[in-house]
Amino acid sequence: MTEKQGTPGLPEAPALFNELLKQLKPSEDIIHTPLQIKGHCAFLLYVKTVVDGNTLQQTVIRPFFEMASKESFSSYIQSLPNQIDMPSTSQLLNLLTVGAVLIAIGDKIFLLDFRLNKNNEVQETLMEPTIHGPQKGLSEDIETLVNLIRQRYANPSLKVESLIVKNSANQLITLLYDDDQVDPVILKEIKKRFKNIGTRLFQSAGDLQHFLNKGKFSLFPSALITERPDRIVYNLNDGKVIIAIDGSPDVIIAPVIFFDFMSSMEDNYHIFSVTTFTILLRYMGLFVCLLLPSIYVVVTSYNPDIMRLELALTVAGGRIGVPYPSFIEVFFMLFFVELLTEASMRLPKAVSSTATTVGGLILGTAATEAALTSNIMIIVISAVAISTFIIPINEMSFAIRVLRLLLLVYTILFGAVGLVVGFIGLIMLLVNKESYGRPYLSIPWMNKNDELRMDKK
Repeated sequence: MTEKQGTPGLPEAPALFNELLKQLKPSEDIIHTPLQIKGHCAFLLYVKTVVDGNTLQQTVIRPFFEMASKESFSSYIQSLPNQIDMPSTSQLLNLLTVGAVLIAIGDKIFLLDFRLNKNNEVQETLMEPTIHGPQKGLSEDIETLVNLIRQRYANPSLKVESLIVKNSANQLITLLYDDDQVDPVILKEIKKRFKNIGTRLFQSAGDLQHFLNKGKFSLFPSALITERPDRIVYNLNDGKVIIAIDGSPDVIIAPVIFFDFMSSMEDNYHIFSVTTFTILLRYMGLFVCLLLPSIYVVVTSYNPDIMRLELALTVAGGRIGVPYPSFIEVFFMLFFVELLTEASMRLPKAVSSTATTVGGLILGTAATEAALTSNIMIIVISAVAISTFIIPINEMSFAIRVLRLLLLVYTILFGAVGLVVGFIGLIMLLVNKESYGRPYLSIPWMNKNDELRMDKK
């Protein structure tokens, strides 16, 4: 710690400074230094490693030596735009550790924000790319992130609220919402969740989302994570709340419904007919991804009579030589497809596409030649693997991958009846699920009262 005091003729530092120094000791990047010239004196207290030294020099230290009186310097400091209201002692300590500077001039104490930002670059959209629309995403610096949103949503009703979650890292969270559009009950519920968050540490939007969820073992996500500023703006306009975390390039959108996870920002940039076609294609892909493995087991092991005779014979002929039932064949192939998917996410970008393509081709060819699986199974698994990636939001894609296995287990145990019962159970699960008080399977263009009036018709 650098501490300069005890100089002859220099007045004592304020008691608040001494109290804060006791709590910050020992640390080598704590700076407590006096400024003195011609009988005028001021004291500074800050953490050197998180403060922008050049800005501090130009804004505070240099003007101190250029101004004629202590009163003039005090008035000048009071007029600076980066001044922060003085909080309680515990909050003051937190602010000092993230870049605030405490200045004492006579009996007046000021708190100024001189945060040093080294992570304020605007990043590319990697998880939700589109052909049209914005190609830039958000920033890990929360002030830059809010700036990007405000530039796109220049509306005075946009409100920004910051709060510090009391955990090991004292994480800064910012809530953004349109005051004219947001549901106050939902906003209150989200703020209440933060008070009962009960975690020692989180580092990203995905991490925080799990702690905000009520159900620990909930399969479907209750909030949407995005990196796209245009998606944020559309959701602000729909009355949703945006939760931004300092240090994370993604934000959380709440509340959400199931259909939000199936929408792509590309839908807004095409003509109606093209958008309708792509949305239909997406939902067909969802059903293929979810149901096709189970349907394959049903038609090969339980009810081959539901197919035309020629098709049934073709499927049966393709499985000649395969030494185990169709459900083991499906599990075997799904297991390796999941391995390839996970490997493609972990490998470096330069080799991931090549490695997974070559791996998939070799695996499929070798499995067919060794009579471990049929050619039709390869077609089914390829269709399922491609359909998995047609879901725009990753959290829903992961949930569907797990559900696919659960439906397959139901089908293996009970055949076609198990598949139908499992699918009905899935619909019941979605109907009973809520996202911050909003029904998860609600119709996007109708509110709850409209839906209730439909029942009475």
